[in-house]
Amino acid sequence: MATSSVLKEITPLSDKDCLYIVERHKSEFLFPLHSHREYELNFIENGKGVRRVVGDSVEEIGPYELTLVAGNELEHAWEQGSCVEGDVREITIQFSPDIFPPDLLNKSQFSSISKMLSKASHGLNFSVRTIMRVYSYLDSLSSVTEPFNQYLNFLKILYELSQDEEARILASSSFARATRDKESRRVMKVKQYVNDHYSEDLRLESLASLAGMTPPAFSRFFKMRTGRTLSDYIIDIRLGNAARLLVDTTQNVSEICYSCGFNNLSNFNRIFKAKRGYTPRDFRALFKKKRVFV
Repeated sequence: MATSSVLKEITPLSDKDCLYIVERHKSEFLFPLHSHREYELNFIENGKGVRRVVGDSVEEIGPYELTLVAGNELEHAWEQGSCVEGDVREITIQFSPDIFPPDLLNKSQFSSISKMLSKASHGLNFSVRTIMRVYSYLDSLSSVTEPFNQYLNFLKILYELSQDEEARILASSSFARATRDKESRRVMKVKQYVNDHYSEDLRLESLASLAGMTPPAFSRFFKMRTGRTLSDYIIDIRLGNAARLLVDTTQNVSEICYSCGFNNLSNFNRIFKAKRGYTPRDFRALFKKKRVFV
């Protein structure tokens, strides 16, 4: 049973425009948790302490914040958190996925942007170093009066962002209901098995056999290809599914714990808080407000 209703609203982005840009100066963040079809690039200046919620990622931001979000079902919001600043600057840019047709994204000149947009289905947070590199473009984008030049400047922003090697993916795959970049067939096969059987007892020996490798060799191979251990991946998949159940159902925490493959409630609570920054109950409370489709 769902815990929150979803309302559909009309996006401000016109069918005739490539972009919708709005700049605000505010002291409060009141817009509720929401999701929408359009991609959204959100820049916040002087907002230290504002709480960013993207999927099952919940963090307080620093003085500069720049995040790209994509995907119909990826809930996101910037909330007041512990921010006490009286003048926070926010620039929001929305753009339709349709402005980049697949034939264009498949061209070599757009390869890095294509990869970045794919990652944005989980939410993508950019480094301060990159924010400073695109700051002048962001600062003046809303004041560019010629639409074509505005679009060209926006493309420059996207390209610079796509070069950010320090950009961080925010939401887990299982929560965002999205897949990551293409990987080797052996890794993909094991990941798919974990995604389908995360509630069961998963052992290294059986997963390694799926890849046709010995357990030690597969452990090294998986970490080399994904940048994390197999056990960390399994925990992330289980936590992502647990977070989704906390948001979308009224199941109690104990039921969710065991249905997602954890065999100890106190261990589940400890791991969830260590990875998400909140206990499962506190995390659920963050999502009790109505989610809105914009």
